[in-house]
Amino acid sequence: MFFLLSKNFSQSEKSFSLKECAISVALAIGLVTGVPAMESPAHATPANSSIPDVSVLISGPPIKDPGALLRYALPIDNKAIREVQKPLEDITDSLKVAGVRALDSVERNVRQASRALSQGKDLILAGVAESKKAEAQELLDKLAVGLQELLRIVEERDRDAVKPKQKELLQYVGSVEEDMVDGFPYEVPEEYRNMPLLKGRATVDMKVKVKDNPNLQDCVFRIVLDGYNAPVTAGNFLDLVERHFYDGMEIQRADGFVVQTGDPEGPAEGFIDPSTGKIRTIPLEIMVSGDKSPVYGQTLEELGRYKAQTRLPFNAFGTMAMARDEFDNNSASSQVFWLLKESELTPSNANILDGRYAVFGYVTENEDYLADLKVGDVIESIQVVSGLDNLANPSYKIVG
Repeated sequence: MFFLLSKNFSQSEKSFSLKECAISVALAIGLVTGVPAMESPAHATPANSSIPDVSVLISGPPIKDPGALLRYALPIDNKAIREVQKPLEDITDSLKVAGVRALDSVERNVRQASRALSQGKDLILAGVAESKKAEAQELLDKLAVGLQELLRIVEERDRDAVKPKQKELLQYVGSVEEDMVDGFPYEVPEEYRNMPLLKGRATVDMKVKVKDNPNLQDCVFRIVLDGYNAPVTAGNFLDLVERHFYDGMEIQRADGFVVQTGDPEGPAEGFIDPSTGKIRTIPLEIMVSGDKSPVYGQTLEELGRYKAQTRLPFNAFGTMAMARDEFDNNSASSQVFWLLKESELTPSNANILDGRYAVFGYVTENEDYLADLKVGDVIESIQVVSGLDNLANPSYKIVG
């Protein structure tokens, strides 16, 4: 039986749908209020521990913006730049207030960010890799000017101009934060070290030909792959992209909950490695917030880490992850899915997918159009925009 990895999936088939499987999992681990948990395996539950309810798992308002999730997921520890970033991110919530009243909150956000930048600029630059300090200085100068421009926009009560300017400023912040990462921050376990590994980030554009939709014929989805937190998973996907594995492949599942593809024609349910003649599989790979490197091969539930938060959560519309066999953590190969919406079983910051499936990227542009995709729509191409030089051990250069 397959969970988020079902060949020729249809809702009428005998195999469980995602929601049915989710319900069974939720019942099994006691995440549904009022339902007792089944006895857990001894190796999965530390002594004197209990499975928390959903309310315990939620640690504040969830971050749902893919750009923000990627910025916060960078392997840096610089309080000064985060103090600039946070009030700029908070503008998103400030704008949820109706009318121009929102601009009063936005003004406070902007002034707070400006103050943090003025007071923390030296500490920010001290955290930047030496070879990138000049670039970071230029970005900070642009950020300072941009903050003053945003303040004028607010003072002129031009609400519509706030969000585009916020996005621009956060791009400056994100670029400075990326300049703080000096090399790859940890060693991948030896057993996976020779696999394709994305040691950093990469950006790809996925062009989809949409059928039977007069309002949408072609759409390009920009996707950022995060190798800092999922080097094996993201590296495997990028290697397949360079093999043109997905080009011409149809969307194979689109049920309003997820969009899924990656199942090749024929009996195999994954990518056949020409060098071995066998399906290439990768391990489950989960980075936990606060950890220095990912955990491999086990779900967080199996590890007894029920309160742990993943660095790349299923919070954003268009969260991208690997599909796999429900009962084999290390069976992912080429099938991928994008989460479309929350449900009663997958609320942000407290869902059953976090820690069970390997997230390795987010759709950052045109993500809303994922909801318009249907089974049979065709991926015309996936092309690398940037970051290919971060791919180590690319198998596409060797065989096939």
